[in-house]
Parts: sequence; C-alpha cells; structure tokens
Amino acid sequence: MLIKKNKPTKSRCYNKYVVKASNNGITPKNIHKNALTVVEKLQRQGYQAYIVGGCLRDILLGKQPKDFDVATNAKPEQIQAIFQRQCRLVGRRFRLAHIMFGRDIIEVATFRANHANPHNSEQAKQNDAGMLLRDNVYGTIEEDAQRRDFTINALYYNPKDNTLIDYFNGLQDLKSGKLRLIGDPVTRYQEDPVRMLRAIRFMAKLDMFLERESEKPIYELAHLLSNIPKARLFDESLKLLQAGYGLQTYQLLRKYKLFDQLFPALMPYFTENEDSFTEKMILTALKSTDQRVSDKLRINPAFLFAAFFWYPLREEVDVLKNEGGLNNHDAYALASSEVLDLFCKALAAPRRHTAVIRDIWFLQLQLLKRAGNAPAKTLEHPKFRAAFDLLAMRAEVEGGESIELSAWWHEYQLSNTEQRESLQKEQQRLNPKPKKKYYRTRKRRKPKPQQV
Repeated sequence: MLIKKNKPTKSRCYNKYVVKASNNGITPKNIHKNALTVVEKLQRQGYQAYIVGGCLRDILLGKQPKDFDVATNAKPEQIQAIFQRQCRLVGRRFRLAHIMFGRDIIEVATFRANHANPHNSEQAKQNDAGMLLRDNVYGTIEEDAQRRDFTINALYYNPKDNTLIDYFNGLQDLKSGKLRLIGDPVTRYQEDPVRMLRAIRFMAKLDMFLERESEKPIYELAHLLSNIPKARLFDESLKLLQAGYGLQTYQLLRKYKLFDQLFPALMPYFTENEDSFTEKMILTALKSTDQRVSDKLRINPAFLFAAFFWYPLREEVDVLKNEGGLNNHDAYALASSEVLDLFCKALAAPRRHTAVIRDIWFLQLQLLKRAGNAPAKTLEHPKFRAAFDLLAMRAEVEGGESIELSAWWHEYQLSNTEQRESLQKEQQRLNPKPKKKYYRTRKRRKPKPQQV
C-alpha cells in the first residue's frame, strides 16, 4: 500500500511517494554489503545517501543486479574527504566518485539539478543540438529524480528505515511493463542521444514496451547519435549486443532505424526481404552469442564483428581481385584495412579488437590449406577456435563447399595423429594437386662453320 508522505514546500511540484521497501521484496539482504557500507558512512557524516537506479529495478523484477550505485547530496570532493585513499574521482562530463573495495567498485553520484539557471562551463555545457557536454550542476534529491532518464530508474532506497522513494510512478510502470521517459522526450533525447539506445536495451533486457510519447521522437532524432564520441558508441554496442539478448536488440535497432547509425557500412549489404548473406550471418552470430552468454561461456567482441563484416569483406576482396588484378593474399590485406576503417569511423573499436578481427579473417584462407604441415600450424594458432566458429557459421549461412570444409576441420580437431594423416591422404586423393609440367630446355645448335 502506498503511503503518501507530507511534502515539504520544495517538493510540491513532484508526485512523491514513500513505500515500505520490504512490501516490494527489497531488504538490506538484497543489497551488496559494500554499497550499504558507503550509504551508512555518508549518513553518519550528516549527508543524505540512497541506493539508487538499476539495481533496485532488477531486484523488483526478480533479477540479479550487476552492480550497486549510490546517490548522495555530498559533492565529489566531500565524498573524497570522507573515504580518502579509498575514493577516486572520475569523469569530467559527469563527475563521479568510485569507492574501491579491492576489485569491487561502488559508484557514487552527487544529486544532479536541471540546467535552467546559467552556470559556468565547468558545471554545465551544451552544444547547439542540445546535447549535454558537461553535467555537474548539483541539486536536491527531487531535482535528481527529475534528471534521471526513465521512471523505472528513478527509485531511491534508504536502508536505514527500509523505505523506497518513487517520484514518478516507476513501481507502477514496472508492474505494467511500460518504459517511460521522465520529462519531455525530445529534450531528453537531445540532451543525451544515447538514451535512445538505452531505451532499446531496456526493452530487450526487461521485455518492456516503450510508451508512445517516448517512442515517436526516436525516428526523427536517430541522426543525433552521430554527435556521440565513437568510443562511447562502441562501448554501448557491446552492452546492446553482448548481454545475452542481442537478437531481440538487433531486431529493435532495425525497427527504430538505429542500427543504421551504429553500422552504416553494413547497410549497402541489406536487402528488402532481409535475406542477404550479411543479414543471415548477423542473425546466426547473435543467436550464438546469446547462447554462449546463457551457458556462461566466454565471448569476444572481435568475433562478433568479424562475423558481421565477413561478407562485405568478401565482396571487397572479389572487387580487388577482378578489377585490381591482386592476388588472394594482397586482396585480403587491402580489403581488411578498408572494411575496418569504415567500421571504426562509426564505432571506434580498440586496436586489440581490430587485430583479432584481422586474424580471424586471414585464418579463413589458412583453413583452405589441408596438405603437408599447414593444418597442424593452423590448429596451433591462438585464434583458430574463433576462425573455425566463423567457418561453421559460413557453412550454416551459405552451404556449398563451406559445409565440407567445416566438417573436415571438425573431424581433424577430434582426431589423433594417425587419423589426421589419414584425413589428409584422403583429401589429397579426392583433390590431387595438378602435376607440374616440365619443359626440356632446347640445346642450342652450334653454328656451322662458314665455308671460306
């Protein structure tokens, strides 16, 4: 039962409710002990402090929270004075305090306020498109709730009295499966266009629907993602596609025309019926990634993107071979650079990932070599398994010779030395090398002596 609290003068414009947290399944036992320690220490120093955001949302939905965040009215420098060497201040656009407990980090944010009043550029800064370049204007808890993106994330838990504060009916939205932006959707998307991607992520992850007013502006404002730093977009793409619900996320990104903004280099390879090799490969790769996440197996971003761009690479290789007259190896080398350049213009992938993508692509050439010492050397390559997985996906997508090649390598991996030799001999019998042609060198005839 919701208990309406008497509102102070400052809060009269807010729809503020306080509920007993235990009635909704939240108790201090659900909260990580380090987060509770941070809240208690801040409160002992006379500051307001709450567990806030996504961790509460996940607990209410019966999910295991990934991390626990804290919000407080203490400023970053004051937080650092309390926790001293245990605290590290990070971020310039959005100043935060990280409280370290060994490898575990509790993120603490100071209550944010709106940008209605003028501030200096160190506190608040916006570009011409309305995007927040700096957001360090501090305020009250009510103002902080208004600054949060979605109603389901504007929940505050106080472990001291076990109460849950809900300013924008986030609890009701969670129950009805509705995702709703706080404030004017156009303005909120303009402030931070990544909120459009977060909406997609929450819809896929939480199986929720986006409220109509929050949904409509996405189609018109999708282009604003081009203003986001490419490194940040790369990180967001990993959250979207490698969290275990990549397939649903991809379908939503296509629906709202946001996939075009993240992967513009792939769009020429898409068809009206969504049945191109590139589109089939994306679906296959995402299904595999989702399954690996479900099975708690390791995943590598490089593999996913190597699969995404495999057929664009193949098409570029064919063009370079046919029109440029390059051999297979040189065509792969040049095409790899061109495709990766296009990829990184939209998403700034770190070099450690692009290097692995190159290895996976070049190993597709090595997998064609099944004679002599080549198979053993290929098998020893650190990225062999990723390359073989891509080959298996190619066999599923395109069929043909890839099926036989994939089956051969699958058997080769599981065989002993004798069996591997037998596999290679059988391969040589079925595909004998063309015999070399030998040409006799003509002996030069000695010139006849001229008669005097």
